[in-house]
Amino acid sequence: MKLSEKDRKELRRLRRQIHRFPELGFQETMTAELVLDTLHNENIECRGEVGKTGVVAHIQGEKPGPLLLLRADMDALPIQEVAGRDYGSTHPGIMHACGHDGHTATLLVVLNYLQRNRETLHGSVRALFQPAEEGLGGAPAMIADGALENPRPDIAFGLHYWSQMPVGTVGVAAGAVMASVDEFHIKVKGKGGHAAAPHECVDPILASSALVCALQQIVSRRSDPLKAVALTVGKFQGGTSFNIIPEEVQLSGTVRCLDSDVWETIPGQIEEVIQGTLKAHACSYELEYLRTNIPLVNQEEACEQVRQVARDVVGEDRLLEGGKTLGGEDMADILKLVPGCYFFVGSGSGGFDAPHHHPSFDLDERALETGAEMLIGLTEKILSGSG
Repeated sequence: MKLSEKDRKELRRLRRQIHRFPELGFQETMTAELVLDTLHNENIECRGEVGKTGVVAHIQGEKPGPLLLLRADMDALPIQEVAGRDYGSTHPGIMHACGHDGHTATLLVVLNYLQRNRETLHGSVRALFQPAEEGLGGAPAMIADGALENPRPDIAFGLHYWSQMPVGTVGVAAGAVMASVDEFHIKVKGKGGHAAAPHECVDPILASSALVCALQQIVSRRSDPLKAVALTVGKFQGGTSFNIIPEEVQLSGTVRCLDSDVWETIPGQIEEVIQGTLKAHACSYELEYLRTNIPLVNQEEACEQVRQVARDVVGEDRLLEGGKTLGGEDMADILKLVPGCYFFVGSGSGGFDAPHHHPSFDLDERALETGAEMLIGLTEKILSGSG
């Protein structure tokens, strides 16, 4: 199917309206209100405050059949947007730098289309407008509020606009396609003193520097090179003056992996390295290790459904077999319970190629049409009544 001109204009209008008023995780009250108002205007059954600020919508087809789940995320990021867009963020220090404004607008227009054509559907659609994807646990919160129950969906789909892929392309891969996200915080404790008398101190800066290097050996020497792992220390804080050895240093970082077995074993390996390295430097430590996202795993059968629809929407030559990334995504929690596929829609072009989570990030809005046509095509295929 092809979107009408009215649908295309609505996609852009909604996306830009959401972009102007970004909200952080579990604070998406204005966005949720816009979603609810839009759904009510189309007489679509819906309810809010699911998983704090999430919205669940339901469209019942005219004939019996499976229950299909579609999901979009709504939250923005704590980033100051580069000025210059007439639809730029009006909230200082907050912007949609990951395409969630496009995800939400797309799902709204898709639901409007399906509601107008519900007599053709053999089954029903449940849509989740999810809060707090960016590391705060929005998917688990909606799941805890029963968003996947009564009954549980038969299959689930979601999409991500992707600036690293050209506009007009679709990327899909079976198996693990997005990484687990772990977070660690280490407090390295030494003995402070004068920089001119280091022998009287226990230097936590030296110990922490050695620790940062030692942690990388987990990736280079303890992990199977065929199983991707990324370990990054992104925060190193210590000291107050050039001539003082401090009492402690604080390190923070993240670990990403696609393989579930690696994910299970890596926290223990990290603590072994911390213990050994800091003992050699006579330092003690405190470790806080947090698990945010599990690896996102796509089902092969659902991926094949995406491939078939993509061939109709963008053509065989624009269908990419791939899209794996060590970025995280809490759609993983949904796909652990419901078989499905999370796929990528290219949104990059000249002028729209900034990476995700960058102050200059923006979407080539032609991608919105591809995304909407993909979700509509998948819905029509799954709920066609052909078995």
